[in-house]
Amino acid sequence: MRAFIRSKGQDYLKDGNISSIGVGYKIKDGVRTDEITIQFTVAVKLEADQLESFGTTMIPKTIEVEGISISTDVLQRTYDLSFSIIEDVAVNNRKIKVNPLQPGISISHVNGTAGTLGCFVYDRVTETPYILSNWHVLHGSGGTIGDRIVQPGPIDDNRTDLNNCGQLVRSYLGIGGDCALSSIEDRTYKEEILQLATTVKEISDPELDDRVVKSGRTTNVTYGVVVRTDVITKINYRGTTGIREIGCFEIGIDTTRPPERGEISEGGDSGSVWMILKPDHKPSNIMAGLHFAGEAPSNPLEYALACYPKSVFEKLGIKTSKTLIAPPTNIKAYHPEFLGSRVDVPKLSNTSVAYKLDGTEIIDYTHFSLALHKTRRMAIWVAWNIDGGALKKLSRSNISFKNDPRIPDKHQAGESLYRSNDLDRGHIARRADLIWGSLTEAKKANTDSFFFTNIAPQMNDFNQSGLGGIWGKLEDAVFNDVDVENLKISLIGGPVFNDDDRTYRSIKIPREFYKIIFYKVNGVLKSKAFLLTQNIDSLEALELQAFKVYEVALSELEQRCKFRFADSLKASIPEVMLEDTRQRQPIRSVEEIMW
Repeated sequence: MRAFIRSKGQDYLKDGNISSIGVGYKIKDGVRTDEITIQFTVAVKLEADQLESFGTTMIPKTIEVEGISISTDVLQRTYDLSFSIIEDVAVNNRKIKVNPLQPGISISHVNGTAGTLGCFVYDRVTETPYILSNWHVLHGSGGTIGDRIVQPGPIDDNRTDLNNCGQLVRSYLGIGGDCALSSIEDRTYKEEILQLATTVKEISDPELDDRVVKSGRTTNVTYGVVVRTDVITKINYRGTTGIREIGCFEIGIDTTRPPERGEISEGGDSGSVWMILKPDHKPSNIMAGLHFAGEAPSNPLEYALACYPKSVFEKLGIKTSKTLIAPPTNIKAYHPEFLGSRVDVPKLSNTSVAYKLDGTEIIDYTHFSLALHKTRRMAIWVAWNIDGGALKKLSRSNISFKNDPRIPDKHQAGESLYRSNDLDRGHIARRADLIWGSLTEAKKANTDSFFFTNIAPQMNDFNQSGLGGIWGKLEDAVFNDVDVENLKISLIGGPVFNDDDRTYRSIKIPREFYKIIFYKVNGVLKSKAFLLTQNIDSLEALELQAFKVYEVALSELEQRCKFRFADSLKASIPEVMLEDTRQRQPIRSVEEIMW
């Protein structure tokens, strides 16, 4: 039956009177039988002599599928989007601005009315978190990718300039479903579905008689039973979109738990997720479908339509949760004594700005450590060691940038900062610098380097500008030009945070970076410190000026970065305060550096 509907079903929908075709139990004299049929719904049930005048044809009593004769059933039923807003019976907290965002509340395209925030999902590749709802809730006929999404929807609060919660990222409308994604901006989020005390962890293909529950903006929590599967229906999206055919399944009222107002869904419920009920009648964490339409007002019976989650997830390239990354264990982190002379990390002037993990601002990874600024959401400093004699060649393929699971997301500048612009996810500690030691160590360092705590926004020609990529070649240059003891060096680097840094997507973007290279020659500790000025004039347009790299003194970095180095380190570099960066000459090639 499923194969037949998928191959032939849309042909039947060309008949103007047929509203859907699917698999369901045959209804006889208003009572459900145990016979599974190919079930049609029509706008109007007609006698044989009326068919011609209505421009429709007779649905056969049986259809032969692969040599088997299967009965048909015809029901009178039409559908409409659960997006035609009706007058509220009572105000509830689903229709006000909230933070954190939560599934089950009002949301919409900035020029829409209101639908429901279904759940939170994650990009299959980057693991960026997104809001999942319907195409007609987040996109609509007049929408385009990048449009603002607001919570609550404009019909619930017309102060849309105050209610931004993201941007339209991706959408799909067709036989695979009615679905769209929004980014999450200026808000945090909570995965638990409102009033259901569960989260979406798995997806399923629902079967006939599965019991389900949803939490929607308008009708709150309602219970249902799957009554038809493998449905293809026609829905009028109006405007320039018109009639579209959508693959879905149908849900009827669970008579053991009828809805309070008699409606399984109403306008504003579009985008809700239907969850499978467990045998004890409590919501499971398995998503059955994405609600998008219900019985039209002219029909006396209550039914709802939902998209299959498997199809929705495939079309949008999403998954239910992030990959669980084991936090670093038995870490061989940054080692101050790595060179045989102590190279301590800088001490912060104000430790309260740093996120503290297990009571300390020093957060360890494989071959590097860092201090993380809580509000700037990037590293204050990153310190790493390089063993040039033990470097490995490892691929970066299939490794995604990820938030560190040990640290709350609100303290990390994650994927949403880098979407659809010219910002690169720039490693502070270079990936190639870290992959040394045993193969196990090197592989772990390779993965650890992709945590967003080691990433800072850099323009996409950061290392490809007219400077010939000096910034990314400094480590290689010292190995090439200096007889470094034991082929080992230590580095400390990071962004320079200025109060007047430009804000972009609620995050201040550093325009300067620093890097200090420590090495030993003939038993003497030496160092070179460098400052890169990024010069971003317009973050919205991301217009660029040339990058400039300058040699600086440690005391200058202390002033700029609001931390202090150990006195022993200052002896490793000439403490000469160089001229202001606007007057001194930038380094134009690594050959100019006097190591």
